[in-house]
Amino acid sequence: MKFTVNPEQDRERLDKFLAGQLPDISRSFLQSLCKHDKVMVNGQPQKSGYKLHWHDTVEVLHDIEAIGQPKDIAIPILFENDDVIVVNKPSGVLSHALSKFKDEPSVASFLRQHSKNATQNIRYGIIHRLDRLTSGVMICAKNDETVTSLQRQFANRQVEKEYIAVVSRQPKHQEAIIDIPLERNPKRPATFRPGKNGKPAQTHYQVLSAGTSGALLAVKPKTGRTHQIRVHLQHIQCPIVGDTLYGGKKADRLYLHAKSLTLYIPGLPDLKTFSAPVPDEFSNQIGKNIDHE
Repeated sequence: MKFTVNPEQDRERLDKFLAGQLPDISRSFLQSLCKHDKVMVNGQPQKSGYKLHWHDTVEVLHDIEAIGQPKDIAIPILFENDDVIVVNKPSGVLSHALSKFKDEPSVASFLRQHSKNATQNIRYGIIHRLDRLTSGVMICAKNDETVTSLQRQFANRQVEKEYIAVVSRQPKHQEAIIDIPLERNPKRPATFRPGKNGKPAQTHYQVLSAGTSGALLAVKPKTGRTHQIRVHLQHIQCPIVGDTLYGGKKADRLYLHAKSLTLYIPGLPDLKTFSAPVPDEFSNQIGKNIDHE
């Protein structure tokens, strides 16, 4: 599959050019093709950041038509304007496909599906991710300026995030901050653990209600480490219900929900808070016989 660079695309990044030519293919997949020397510019393999020139010939050495496309899925939209789209990700739905060959539906594939109905071609940028089993608020940008603004706010810890979690034991304290560094677990590389040589991580929690077999918590992570809430709650011996990776009891889902995000949106004067309703099963869960130890 070959393409020719026109004058308007002079000095454009290779991955951006490919995204424009192949709007149904995720940019991460196209970047992977570049990484593995499957994209040639004038007969030479080039990486994603290569700057193209007018009259360049770009050839993709992969059968694009053979790539499985994810099925369309419906994800509730909480807010949308010209700069952002905010969705309520269901538990069990990926933020991104797991690998370049996966055709499982995800938030990313939903956004590509959604963009087909737009009046202009939009390449959505997912600003932050939620674990597959975590539900709740996710914000995505519609242009490069908004991507930069939102990413800066997340990096500078200017975004307030609140989660709701069901844990199988009542914490010792009604309210506290867990301040424990986290590091990757070398024995289980897909997981994390407390470690003095890890990255700083702070999580504030407050007990909202308690039942005979657990508690409903409001959790506000001050940092954004991978699996931070899950590891911190396990550390205080209050694992999240359904979180079998970190000591939680088996359940029909992971009982962790991203309830709200508060941040600035370019062009809007004040802080905006986006909220996703807490699923009914969360309040029902703490009355169940989860843990009698």
